Amino acid sequence: MTSFLKQASWWVLSIGLFIGLWEVTSGLGLYNAKILPPPHVFLPSFPEQAMHFDSGAKIAGQDQASSALVAVLSTCWKTITRVVLGLASGFVLGVLVGVLIRYYVYFGKLALPTLTLLAPISPFAWLPVAVYLFGVGDAPAIFLVFIAVFFIITLATIAEIDRVKLAYINVARIMGASRLQLLRHVIVPAILPGLFMILRLNLFAAWMVVLIAESAGADSGLGAVVMLARNTANNELVFLGMIVIGAIGFVFDFTLRQVQRRMLYWLPREQAALRA
Repeated sequence: MTSFLKQASWWVLSIGLFIGLWEVTSGLGLYNAKILPPPHVFLPSFPEQAMHFDSGAKIAGQDQASSALVAVLSTCWKTITRVVLGLASGFVLGVLVGVLIRYYVYFGKLALPTLTLLAPISPFAWLPVAVYLFGVGDAPAIFLVFIAVFFIITLATIAEIDRVKLAYINVARIMGASRLQLLRHVIVPAILPGLFMILRLNLFAAWMVVLIAESAGADSGLGAVVMLARNTANNELVFLGMIVIGAIGFVFDFTLRQVQRRMLYWLPREQAALRA
């Protein structure tokens, strides 16, 4: 509990210093406050601006604050769902394909050159393909998040398998482990710590990808809100959207770290903390 309070104190201090610097520079007139409004300008307009998050979220009989909260939560949930589905499918299939490439020689010889060719292509370049294949809505956004994660996780899985110590594999074979047992009890536990770290590093990239996908191929979600704010030159909505996106990204990273600590239960507590 004491450790958590210390960490929370540093979070509050860090964010407080950032906001303070923002307010001071704005007060000194170092830039146009209409273009870059400080927090004390756009935060009070939250109930009004939040209604732009989802035009269908207003419920009869609700006051403005309640409707604004419903609008924000509804929009955030749509984006979160797309990110989770894209990350989960990209991670699972990436690990599976990476294992198959290393476990089955001919499959690896056929699949690895194509994967190596496609991996450097930016997810943004896949946007026209996603819209063409899936139209608009959830599917293209999920597909782009999947693309952003899949190739990296696949190649990382191959690299992590190659780094597994031969001593572990030899001991398992001496003890009579089958290929499936070797994979389950030796290979997977050895590669998961590194893969979780790579997944965390790509989490923020996935958020950027889904926002761009929503701004171009969806009529809802946080990306659509940011695009609406840009098209209408609504700077207050721009920064409110940025704050919401940053807060959700922070919660995502924190949640993933907790999942990582629980799934990697066999690591020493100090080592798990360093990886998280």
